[in-house]
Amino acid sequence: MPTVTPLPEGSGTSTRPAAAGWPAVLSVMTGIFAIVTTEILPIGLLTSIGSGFTVSDGTAGLMMTMPGYLAAACAPTVTVATARIDRRLMLCACMFLLASANFIAAAAPAYWAMLLSRALVGVVIGGFWSIGAGLAGRLVPAHSARRATAVIFSAVPLGSVLGVPLGTLVGDLAGWRTSFVVMGLLSVAVLVALAVLVPPLPAGKATRLTALRGMARNRDTRYALLVTVLIVLAHFGAYTYVTPFLEQATHVPPGMITVFLLAYGAAGILGNFLAGTALDRHPHAVFATAGGLIAFAALALPFLGRWDPGAIALLVLWGAGYGAVPVCSQAWFARAAPHAPEAAAVLFTASFQATLSTGALVGGAVMDRTSPSTIMMLGGATAVVAVVAVVSGARPTGSPRGDRGRRRSASGGGPGGGRRPGRPPAR
Repeated sequence: MPTVTPLPEGSGTSTRPAAAGWPAVLSVMTGIFAIVTTEILPIGLLTSIGSGFTVSDGTAGLMMTMPGYLAAACAPTVTVATARIDRRLMLCACMFLLASANFIAAAAPAYWAMLLSRALVGVVIGGFWSIGAGLAGRLVPAHSARRATAVIFSAVPLGSVLGVPLGTLVGDLAGWRTSFVVMGLLSVAVLVALAVLVPPLPAGKATRLTALRGMARNRDTRYALLVTVLIVLAHFGAYTYVTPFLEQATHVPPGMITVFLLAYGAAGILGNFLAGTALDRHPHAVFATAGGLIAFAALALPFLGRWDPGAIALLVLWGAGYGAVPVCSQAWFARAAPHAPEAAAVLFTASFQATLSTGALVGGAVMDRTSPSTIMMLGGATAVVAVVAVVSGARPTGSPRGDRGRRRSASGGGPGGGRRPGRPPAR
């Protein structure tokens, strides 16, 4: 998935042999996989957790809302506040918090304890993701940096489309608390791997708030933000409550929910792969196709999803569409600020997580007052708006919003103005 051109966070790329750097890359990727899986695991266990604490499905949706909002706040604050701390130490600290959060969830005596664990997950998301997403160029030689970045980002669809179904399967077989125990053990294993395999990564050039403000003034960044907000709002506003829909509308037995989610997950991996191969040449077409698949699936579920074959077919389309969304969104943010990769990762993380939480929160409010079918219709309608936004902003240049915004980002979007050495500032 060669969609992001990484730049080193410190002074110069790594000179370590590629074979020595790849275990470190894989450990970072596994960390992001554990984080993504932990974050959205409640989607597959929503009704089980809700009944265990005697709360409604809408109230149980707060498990998705809380970590997202905290991650949105922590992404810029943690990155800026810890800009001078060794990045390996920060990654290990985040994984320690993630393990703690999972074990708290597994032993939660009441719903408030579950929400406390989710708050810790939000801090981890904001810190680990914003730092880890830009480390590839410091772990492997320059000629392998693009491939290493693709490996790290592959953890997003893997966690979304495989981690949740497998976690749901464990919950069906041994109870939802066991799922969090397994995730806690995985987090501990990742912590050890990071401490052993990742080399010391002294902080280099700090990401400053001025860089983030500069990106916010960038036209390309605002466009990427608009499209990301719309498509993520549509997806998580509806998909957070897909399990209640399958149980109430399709009448799928609880033990079979995992099969439906696995079909969704397998399609998501395919969608991610196809998006990664085509995104460089057709960024708008790929993003519009992803949004269109989500829109069609969500709108058709209340009508065709009342039978098992129809529900599975639509979930496959939905999974293929969403599998392309994270890689498309991150690529658009990175292209809007090519000289400030960590700042782009911070803004991507903050916007994605804030919108994820808003979608889950709004969907929960609607869920408690209407029905899962209404949730699907609203999510589908929002996805249609996202597709319209993508198509209306298409430019024949082959890159989001053309080159004008990129030049503007280069002159003022990154740390120190983002100006290339040896060249005069743009007038």
